Amino acid sequence: MTTVGDALTPVGRALQAAGVPFREFAHPGTVTSLEQAAAERGQRPEQVVRSILFRLAQDEYLMVLVAGPPQVDWKILRRIVGQSRLTMASADEVHAVTGYEIGAVSPFALPRPVRVLLDESVMREEEVSIGSGVRYTTVILASADLLRALGDVERVSVARG
Repeated sequence: MTTVGDALTPVGRALQAAGVPFREFAHPGTVTSLEQAAAERGQRPEQVVRSILFRLAQDEYLMVLVAGPPQVDWKILRRIVGQSRLTMASADEVHAVTGYEIGAVSPFALPRPVRVLLDESVMREEEVSIGSGVRYTTVILASADLLRALGDVERVSVARG
């Protein structure tokens, strides 16, 4: 595993503690698009996993992991969670629930448990990258290792486009 600087990121520490192989990659500067992030990592956009936090109700949240540029199909997501109403979490909510800034969000090393849904798009790639808990730094790992690290995660098909 490769570290960034002298210390691992919060997600890197969690994966290391779980015995999951990975490497960390620090971007040389600001990242402004999924395509740029993928190119700098030596990946295709379909290998970049986005961790999107949704608000279901007061103090109730759900994280959806989806790979690449496709968007989450809200109708399908509402049906899966059994709710007619949900919204994307605000930047303040994301930070309060995950401890991370948007762009660094991950399902690992969270301050409290959050229900996680894994879109099938994530498992189409052998290697993926995911938020590390630190802006402009990512964790790169095998999708099979990501699945193992997530444990008993709900696998769904919610990505469209």
